[in-house]
Amino acid sequence: MKVVDLFDIKSRKAIVTGGTRGLGRGMAEALLDAGAEVVILGASDRALAVADEYRDKGLACHGLVADVTDAGQREAAFDQALGLFGGRLDVLVNAAGIQRRHPSETFPLDEWREVLEVNLTATFAMCQLAGRVMLAQGSGKIVNIASLLSMFGGFTVPAYAASKGGVVQVTKALVNEWAGRGVNVNAIAPGYMATEMNTALLADPGRNAEISARIPAHRWGTPDDMKGPLLFLVSRASDYVNGAVLPVDGGYLGR
Repeated sequence: MKVVDLFDIKSRKAIVTGGTRGLGRGMAEALLDAGAEVVILGASDRALAVADEYRDKGLACHGLVADVTDAGQREAAFDQALGLFGGRLDVLVNAAGIQRRHPSETFPLDEWREVLEVNLTATFAMCQLAGRVMLAQGSGKIVNIASLLSMFGGFTVPAYAASKGGVVQVTKALVNEWAGRGVNVNAIAPGYMATEMNTALLADPGRNAEISARIPAHRWGTPDDMKGPLLFLVSRASDYVNGAVLPVDGGYLGR
């Protein structure tokens, strides 16, 4: 097989949760530009509007509205996506995620539960739904979005750190059961990204300067920085890559 063919994902069928903004949108766009057919799953009508934008550009994109923490909505949207794809699913990208910031001693437990439900429980539930289809096919690629906070604790974000640590462990657990049955499960761990989720950090002169000084690439990441790593993990080029946690951090972890 030619090297270029290893990265060919034309006509692959992909679901991207949280694909309406930030890193999720960047990754959905990468799949679309590479020729995949994509369902963007979002919690609001923005999913429909974003899909319309891409369809107007001639790309094969669909938008579905569902709360991924609601089992009924999640399963109905998944089934609808499968219907659009003719029953096949090649790629799942779990990019839906939220952040809440409070000192740990006063972190509200209702917000703790909210973060864990979106970032961890819904990720596992989507993996289950996709895994059943992919195992029956004997092939499929799942990419979960972890974080640098999967490796360290962060500051005033205990729920987010716990949820993203859990994402890495779920990814590894699924590999033990599914890698030998044709399904690759891996994770990307973004570093400090200039997205809406990090508005508070970007607006804090002290923390912004502190973080920026530690990044060897001398800049925060962008959604475009996620595109290449994602395309590798959803293509045949990564067929023997299982349970990997790929940092996309400008070298932050090496400093």
